[in-house]
Amino acid sequence: MMDLSGINQIQARIAEIEGQFSLPTQTMPGMEFAERLQQEIGKHSVSAAHKAHAVQRAEATSAAQHAAASTTANYANPELARTIHAAAAKYAVDPKLVSAVAEVESGGDQSAVSPAGAVGVMQLMPDTAAGLGANPYNMESNIDGGTKYLREMLDTFDGDVKKAVAAYNAGPNAVKAYGGVPPYAETQDYVNRVLDIYR
Repeated sequence: MMDLSGINQIQARIAEIEGQFSLPTQTMPGMEFAERLQQEIGKHSVSAAHKAHAVQRAEATSAAQHAAASTTANYANPELARTIHAAAAKYAVDPKLVSAVAEVESGGDQSAVSPAGAVGVMQLMPDTAAGLGANPYNMESNIDGGTKYLREMLDTFDGDVKKAVAAYNAGPNAVKAYGGVPPYAETQDYVNRVLDIYR
């Protein structure tokens, strides 16, 4: 905060001189400056503190909401969890891997539809779903089809989870052509996100 003691001392000295010489008290230019400045500083510091507190409160609320959404969003849905576990058991795939793919694909949201037309929790393209005998618009069938496809990718790449996940995103031919995760930014990001959740 600004030190105003010098101004106060000058004002006191002026008042003393006026008293000594019996001068009429005058309003000197700047006499009220210190007081007004102090009032303005007080107003702004209260306002700044209030704003900072409001921003911190909003950030904390947003972080809490985001954390709650990401951890409980759809896995608080017991039907989704049961369906994933049932499909994982049926095709002998780790349910954590199926859950990780579902999370990255759609956030576990059956109503999700990508700009490319992929549908549901496991984001099945209608042609792929048809080849798997799945109805992509039905959650149970969508998860069953996606898990079956994941099993096929694991079998194709000798159980290599990283390659299987890359193939789920980019297709098995791309993974074979590059001998691993294709150098596509989207696929590399996808694989990293799925494996981060899976681990």
